[in-house]
Amino acid sequence: MNIHPWNEAKVLDNVMKLGYNIPSQDQAMRLQKGEIIMPRKQLSFEDIERILPHIEKPGRYIGNEYNSVVKDWEDKLSLALIFPDVYEVGMSNLGLKILYHHVNKLDWAVAERAFSPWIDMERELRDNEIPLYSLETFTPLSQFDVVGFSLQYELSYSNVLTALDLGDIPVTSIDRGEEDPIVMAGGPNAFSPEPLAEFIDLFVVGEGEIVLIDVLEQIKELQQKGYSREDLLFKMTEIKGVYVPRFYEEQYENGEYMGVKPVKSDIPEVIHKRLIRDLDEIEYPTEMIVPNIDIVHNRAFVELFRGCTQGCRFCQAGMIYRPVRDRSPANLVDLSQQIVSKTGYEELSLTSLSTADYPQIDSLLDSLNDCFQNDIALSLPSLRADSFSVDLAKKVQQGKKTGLTFAPEAGTPRLRNVINKKVHEEDMMKAAEAAFKSGWDKIKLYFMIGLPTEREEDLEGIVELSNKVIKLYKQITGKNRLKLNVSTSTFVPKPHTPFQWMGQLSREEINRRQKYLKQNLNHPAINYSWTDPNPSFLEACIAKGDRKIGKVLYQAYLNGVRFDGWSDQFDFKLWEQAFSELGVNPEDYANKDLDLGQTLSWDHISPMIKKSFLKREYKRAIEEKTTSDCDHNLDNCSFCNICMETELLPSKEGRRN
Repeated sequence: MNIHPWNEAKVLDNVMKLGYNIPSQDQAMRLQKGEIIMPRKQLSFEDIERILPHIEKPGRYIGNEYNSVVKDWEDKLSLALIFPDVYEVGMSNLGLKILYHHVNKLDWAVAERAFSPWIDMERELRDNEIPLYSLETFTPLSQFDVVGFSLQYELSYSNVLTALDLGDIPVTSIDRGEEDPIVMAGGPNAFSPEPLAEFIDLFVVGEGEIVLIDVLEQIKELQQKGYSREDLLFKMTEIKGVYVPRFYEEQYENGEYMGVKPVKSDIPEVIHKRLIRDLDEIEYPTEMIVPNIDIVHNRAFVELFRGCTQGCRFCQAGMIYRPVRDRSPANLVDLSQQIVSKTGYEELSLTSLSTADYPQIDSLLDSLNDCFQNDIALSLPSLRADSFSVDLAKKVQQGKKTGLTFAPEAGTPRLRNVINKKVHEEDMMKAAEAAFKSGWDKIKLYFMIGLPTEREEDLEGIVELSNKVIKLYKQITGKNRLKLNVSTSTFVPKPHTPFQWMGQLSREEINRRQKYLKQNLNHPAINYSWTDPNPSFLEACIAKGDRKIGKVLYQAYLNGVRFDGWSDQFDFKLWEQAFSELGVNPEDYANKDLDLGQTLSWDHISPMIKKSFLKREYKRAIEEKTTSDCDHNLDNCSFCNICMETELLPSKEGRRN
């Protein structure tokens, strides 16, 4: 383990200069006496301070936020939690907050944070030979026992490689030695891990609160027993929900891809996800870190439930996070009070994949409003396109009306049936009517283009629906003040969804469809925004990729790609160069339809829903048939298999708890 004494006086000097959250004078004295052991190679504040004038937003890189945790490293396993994007994005991620809390509550482990440095900071780090470090103690990433990446978005993968390199950790797994950290990764994209298989030592599949702790506990025990790196990683294969790529190989037969198979008989062929059965039994962080600079979502979060049973066929999260599990209303009220009290936030977001589907959402909002006496602003990040959602919005926006977002996803009932988006135009118009009568004059409509089976009339439907909303506003208010934001993104087929076999439309065709919408969404009230087809194309390549895509990723990284999810940094020419240099055709991954019987590069990772269910949903999509929201009700069971696999069996009453 990387636990060594360091110059205690220097530690104390740095700690005091940085203003670390030392809870008492006693702890400061213990630092001075050397009774508290810190990492063996810390950077000093002076190391960082001298480069801060040369970068934008230095607050990203100095830590010392309220509620951040600085722990004694003595006899502790150290974990660096790395979010491969800028601080403002990573600190808005709820999963990072949850894992930070769960590791730091252990008396035998310490978790610290690191984020991807922006382009200017990367340059300064390299020019000054300063390694990427953690925010809590300015410890280089290479000094941690474990570094763990949160994989939320395919276009952040180049940042994963950058972080490893900047942290003085060999980028490829095979090049790491006994003194290097174990590199792990988790999050939704761990369900399709092959593009990162050569860079990550182990993936955790499922909900991190349980599997991550099991992994860390095992690593600590095996390191104390003197296990070699290879033997330790092999031992990790015994933990449910852990995938160690080095012990699996891609198989080909007569040039045909046959999937990923274990190289030894005593490790699992399929990695099943781990999940929490009862959210009320798992601690939820209430002392969340309060950033010193503004971030994307600078508010408190309370998670109402996990999973979604709506069954939208394009949505990966709705499939991999099944089954739905609720927190109890009493627990949510208690957590909300604690979070607000311990953070000082004046806004609380009630977050879930589909917040309005929480069974007691109406009464919960009443309870929270009574509790906070309207001193705390409540926000609902996801609403259905119906009048009930407008009623909910009224409860959380009792003052200024900031805007409502509805997501019809498709422009016609036919295409909404294809994607299983069970939203009727009549409901949407009633929702808009209720909103306008209640004083809203800013609405956003969100659609996807390039959806499977999309036709010209579906694009026309987007235009017609938008114009109907404008006309309705005029009829109700007699005014021309409506601001209608219409946004379209490009459909990206994702693993473990019914559309995983679908190819993405060509970029040329996406451009043509966008051009049609630009020309026809021309009412003065409409502000139309769209996405560049190239990043969506690359996202599809990586999402459906295998280890060949990983080699392309590495070459693109060497070519200079960074922050591919940022439009001002995305350089598709560098990616095209990498694909060309390695002789890989990206269209084979992004645009090609796959046969239902074809082996997929993520088949060895199981979200515990049947592949036969996904095939059935694929066929129902082609037939333009919807599937009911099961809601854990036997009468509406879609036989996805998750309830049987988890023994969270449905009932006649439906819902959970």
